[in-house]
Amino acid sequence: MNDYTKVQFTVTPNEEVATDVLAALLAEVGFESFVPDGNGMEAYVPHNLYDENSIAVVVDNFPLDGYVITYNSEFIEGEDWNAEWEKNYFQPIVLGEECVIHSTFHTDVPKARYDILIDPKMAFGTGYHQTTCHMLRAILASDMKGKSVLDMGCGTALLAILARKHGATDVVAIDIDEFAYENAKENVVLNDTADIEVRLGGAEAIKEDDSFDFVIANINRNILLADMANYVRCMHAGSQIFISGFYTEDMDVLKEEAARNGLRYIDYAEDNRWAMMRFEK
Repeated sequence: MNDYTKVQFTVTPNEEVATDVLAALLAEVGFESFVPDGNGMEAYVPHNLYDENSIAVVVDNFPLDGYVITYNSEFIEGEDWNAEWEKNYFQPIVLGEECVIHSTFHTDVPKARYDILIDPKMAFGTGYHQTTCHMLRAILASDMKGKSVLDMGCGTALLAILARKHGATDVVAIDIDEFAYENAKENVVLNDTADIEVRLGGAEAIKEDDSFDFVIANINRNILLADMANYVRCMHAGSQIFISGFYTEDMDVLKEEAARNGLRYIDYAEDNRWAMMRFEK
């Protein structure tokens, strides 16, 4: 059974910058999904990963001054997570006339060049978060026709699916979470992109003979730093890597690690301190 623990965080004052930082810190201790509300946010973690001490450490060491954070938890037995997301206002996401992201329960969806179906359940990556939006735009702005793409930490496989629809012909999506892996496999079938290869694991799931034109890694700063060398090993001269899931203040340390691994910085995008950077080998 896919059981979760829901933790209701009350953040005073309830400001987006504080809830964004809190979500990023909680993601590092196993939380997968976050739903903002009028008091702060609801955060969901697989029940077997729930650790009261880890949450206390995050709250006690919260890096922003002037905020009071309290929380309480609730066990949630495995259920229809599509209904849970619908209840929590997962609405279609529209990127101009280029891309619309919606679920099977949505109606009256606007037309776009790429129509992507995502039934997210509890896997991260619906397109709402700034980091995912950065990646979606970077993919749309890139010539991926006939290219090979690796989507690390794929979550719902949204980015892998868009890359495939945008012309990539050899796409691999990897996630370390078993439920995200299963959800990704469902979503690639929903989008008639079942030729995307979905793998379960972390950087060790990258094969020795893998070679990609584009690597997409929307994860978090610590994993990006730890696994940068693994990503670079599956790139060739001229390959590009897009990284996201971190704040603008993390950019310098990530640039340094990228340079140590033979990557040339190209540019970055930023929204409310969430950043995405592009590099080339």
